[in-house]
This record gives sequence, C-alpha cells and structure tokens, in this order.
Amino acid sequence: MSAQAVDQPETTATDSRRWRMLALLGIAQFMLILDVTVVAIALPHIGTDLALQRDTLTWVVSAYTLMFGGLMLLGGRAADLFGSRRVVLLGLLVFTVASLVTGLAADAAMLIGGRVAQGVGAAMLSPAALSVVTRIFHGQERNKALGIWSALGGGGSAIGVLLGGVLTAGPGWQWVFYINVPIGLIVLAVLARMLPAELPQGTRARLDVPGAILVTAATGAAIYALINAGDRGWLTAATLGTLAGAVILYALFAVVQRTVRSPLMDLRLLTRRSVAGGTFLILVATALMIAVFFLGSFYLQHHKGYGPLRTGLLFLPVAVATIIGAHVAGQVVGRIGARPIAMTGLTIAALGTAVPALGTGPALVVTGISVGAAGIGAAFVAASTTALGHVAHHEAGIASGLLSTFHEFGAALGAAVVSSIAAASIAGSSSTGFTRGFTFAAIVAAVSAVLALLIVPTLKPSADVQAHAH
Repeated sequence: MSAQAVDQPETTATDSRRWRMLALLGIAQFMLILDVTVVAIALPHIGTDLALQRDTLTWVVSAYTLMFGGLMLLGGRAADLFGSRRVVLLGLLVFTVASLVTGLAADAAMLIGGRVAQGVGAAMLSPAALSVVTRIFHGQERNKALGIWSALGGGGSAIGVLLGGVLTAGPGWQWVFYINVPIGLIVLAVLARMLPAELPQGTRARLDVPGAILVTAATGAAIYALINAGDRGWLTAATLGTLAGAVILYALFAVVQRTVRSPLMDLRLLTRRSVAGGTFLILVATALMIAVFFLGSFYLQHHKGYGPLRTGLLFLPVAVATIIGAHVAGQVVGRIGARPIAMTGLTIAALGTAVPALGTGPALVVTGISVGAAGIGAAFVAASTTALGHVAHHEAGIASGLLSTFHEFGAALGAAVVSSIAAASIAGSSSTGFTRGFTFAAIVAAVSAVLALLIVPTLKPSADVQAHAH
C-alpha cells in the first residue's frame, strides 16, 4: 500500500465497470474483516469439539490477526512491485483454499495452520485491493469509494458476531470457514476477467523480506508471552524473557529499516504526532473491541450456557451501537476535530465496559457492551482521521498501511490480554475473571481518554480525509 497507489495520476480512461469492481473487492475485504469476529463467537464450540486448551483456543483468533497485521506492509509493497491485480488474485486464492483447510481441521495443528494461511492471504489481498480502488476512481468518486471501503471495517466486525451465531447454531462451526469457499471462488473468477491488467509501477526494488520476518516474529513473541502469562505468571522468567526477545526483535527491525535500500516502512512516520496519535487510537480501539467481544461471547455462552444463535442475537444491539457511534463521529469530525471525538469516544467506552465490571447478568453485560461499542466506533473514526489527516499525498498509502497494521495488532493483543486475565472464569464456573476482564478494559479506556488529550493533535482533518473515516 505505497504512496504510488494513492498519489500517482491515472493515465487510463475511467473504467465503466468500476462500481462493480468495487462491489466485488468490497465483498472480498468484507470476508477478511468478518473472519475476526465470526470466529470469536464459534470459539467455545471449536474448543469443545477439538478438545483445545485455553491458550491454544486464543491462537485461533490471534494467529489470523497476527499474520494479517504483521505482513500487511509487505503485501502492499508487493502490490506496487508486481502489480495489484496479481497480488489481489493470489491473495484471494490463498485465503479461499486456507478457509477450506481450516474448516476441515481435525486437530489444533491443522486448525491454526489454516488460520495462519488465511492471514497470509488476507495480508496480500487487503492492501492490493485498496490500491486497485484508488487507481480506478478519481476526484470525488474516489472519496466516496474510500468511504464505502472504510465502512466495511466496522460493519464486518459487527455482523460477524451475528453471522457466527447463526452458522454455529445451524450447520456447525466449520461453516464459519466453509462459507468463504464458494464466495471466494465466485469473486475470484469474476475478478480474474474484470480487473484491468497493469504494469508494475515505479522502479524495480527488492521486497524487504527480512523486515517482514522480524516484525512478525517480534509481534508473535509478544503475543505468545501475553497468552501464556495468565498460566505462567506475569513476572516469571519465561514471560519476561519472551517479552525481552520481542523488544530485541523490534530493535533489529528498526536497524534493518534504516539500512536496506527498500525498507518495509519509513520509521520516521511514527515520530510525527498525528501518525503516532492515530496508530495509538487504532491500537486501543481495536484491542477494546476484540476484548469486549471475547469476554461477552464467553460470558454468555460458557458461563450462562446460551447457544451461539441466542448469543449472536444479543450482540445485535452491540453491532448497531458500533455503527451509530462511527456514523455520528464521522458527521462531526470535520467541525470539531479528532481530539474531542477520541476523548469522548474512549470515555463512553470506559463507562460502558464499567457496567459489566460492577454488576453481572446478561442484561447488564449486553447494555454495557453496547454503550462501550458506541464509544469504540467513534474512536475508530478519530484514529483514521488523525493518522491520515496530516500526511502528504505521497505518504498517504504508507500511513494507511501503518494504520491497518496496528489495527490487526490491536486485535491480537486484545484477545491475548483479556484471555489471560479472565483465564479462571473461562476454565471454570466463577464470573470473577470476567469481572476482572471488563474492569481492565474500562481502566484502559479511561487512561487512553486522558492520553488522547496529550497525544492527539488539535488540527481538524481535511474534507478529503473524512472519506477515510470508519
């Protein structure tokens, strides 16, 4: 997802099939986003059928988000070097085949291996598809197309909870993955005929494979330490040693980025207040969203004994609240700026998640999660407008890739942390772990609201940037 894909002038005539291509690429992107939360609702049934331990079960979510986020910058870079059409089709093929393998899984190794492959396919498909969208649309149409594209993020996450319940309660958890196969094959066949062929743009450069390996390994080490901290202890040698290894790998990644001719990302972007603030917000907002979905799903299904369909329906107000929060924030961000929205959204998220922390019961849990989700939806808008609102045109693609990477890292981090905190309740019958998990989420949201005052700049985003808002 380099700047070229966003900033380079279009030299070909406007394609009359551009809206149909957007619809097809949107369906593909929707599957990728959907695959995070649609799986979360099926986790208890997957764990029971395959006899998986808690830490292994967490990897069913984290393996996908880790590979998706860790390889996102590499996927965008590959689209620039080899042509976005090739990378879109290859990524969609890998994701579709991996979905079939994951659905057929009979043990943990095959299941997590399939999820890793899904993440690799998604990391190729998502940034390359966005580069196609930015190339086939112009002017105000491009802003409209990017607005639709951004809306797929929140919509896919929210609908995934309901769809996961319907599929798990009906044909079984395997169909959470099988449903991707016919859709993926149809979209692949049509896109292969419809996507325009293009020459790779820019000078030939080598892919920064060492950089991608280092940043993915560093993130994997950090997530692995967090997943096992609940069992091993947060201050044990194993936990601290693994975290130290992650820090060393991140440091090596930084060194590599300064020395290679074609780095995976420009580290200087992270030193800018707007980009740092936006990535901080997307990390926190995504971690909170996944943590709340994770805790809510396990509480309703495992602790209360509700079926997946009933759980999915109870999450419907959560989905609606997320969309409403994002919509309202998107309407006012141009007038008041991202900082007030970030602070207000995170404060609402803190108040909402505090409800199930102070009192238990399905009604309180759903109400609190719904209120919190509205604030989280607003925080997503603040994140995207902050990160993308104050970068030059030739840096827009790089900033978008960076934002997407932190989005997926936040998802993996959120699931890992709350699963460790709530380990006692997930494994037993007590609700104490869930209370602690929600309490931790509320504290993180409240602290982040204060930090937003210090980190997020006061400048308002331009009108063009608002099209990128979630």
